[in-house]
Amino acid sequence: MTNRVTQLFNIKYPIVQAGMVWNSGWRLASAASNSGILGLLGAGSMYPEVLREHIQKCKKATNKPFGVNVPMLYPNIQDIMNIIVDEGVKIVFTSAGNPKTWTAWLQERGITVVHVVSSVKFALKAQEAGVDAVVAEGFEAGGHNGRDETTTLTLIPMVKEQLNIPLIAAGGIATGSAMLATMILGADGVQIGSRFVASEESSAHKAFKQAVVEAKEGDTQLTLKELAPVRLIKNQFYNQVQDLYRLSPSAEDLKALLGRGRAKKGMFEGDLVEGELEIGQISGLIHDVKPVSEIVANIIAEYELAKKGLPNLF
Repeated sequence: MTNRVTQLFNIKYPIVQAGMVWNSGWRLASAASNSGILGLLGAGSMYPEVLREHIQKCKKATNKPFGVNVPMLYPNIQDIMNIIVDEGVKIVFTSAGNPKTWTAWLQERGITVVHVVSSVKFALKAQEAGVDAVVAEGFEAGGHNGRDETTTLTLIPMVKEQLNIPLIAAGGIATGSAMLATMILGADGVQIGSRFVASEESSAHKAFKQAVVEAKEGDTQLTLKELAPVRLIKNQFYNQVQDLYRLSPSAEDLKALLGRGRAKKGMFEGDLVEGELEIGQISGLIHDVKPVSEIVANIIAEYELAKKGLPNLF
């Protein structure tokens, strides 16, 4: 399975394991890379020296390519970028910020740069900034999301129409058939997050993994758009957010309710009541926790089966 994405990252399958905060440590990233896809470390939940430790452990656990996802809204970005360069990481996914800020600096140091966007407008800005590829993430996705609520099915062909560089689809993708569908729409590959949260190697708390497995259609909602849009499992904290919205809160009111460490409390420490539980809509289709290798094998098998079945649809 060779295309622009597999060639860009030197991987077997055009799949990226998303670099999710509190979920994507070295165990998940190395297992993903060892399975023939691109594993990503989630730097958003790591202090600089913690990231260095995860990079070093990942290098020992795999001899395959892996990268780091860096949300640019977090502090210590210069330290994080310096560590990435010092440790010889060759792939960086940037998000939540202006791609012009770091793209050239990273590429001058031999690093492939991919930027995550949620709209055609920002995909074009990323291309103009010189990134090597773009991840276009639809409204279905977990974690931080776009404000326009453009679905993956709509977003991918609109971005493809105007983009020249490789396009990676994200949002609502956890199966081989969904992977095939987005590639038919124009994507060169896919980024998958939620399915890998419910993996044995994910650093998420087992209680959060179980909550993902038990989630059904309608159990998640995109909220907190005034801060940074995020899709959450509906729990007590989510209900508190909705109660506050009824009072027409300011952004400062929402920040005060959110506080600090809410995502860590939910996803990493397993507080299903007061924690922020970020996951995609596709959680309603995730029914078990499996090893990464098995997840990848199942996705590829389903992709090939769906591809073979295409002629029978016409």
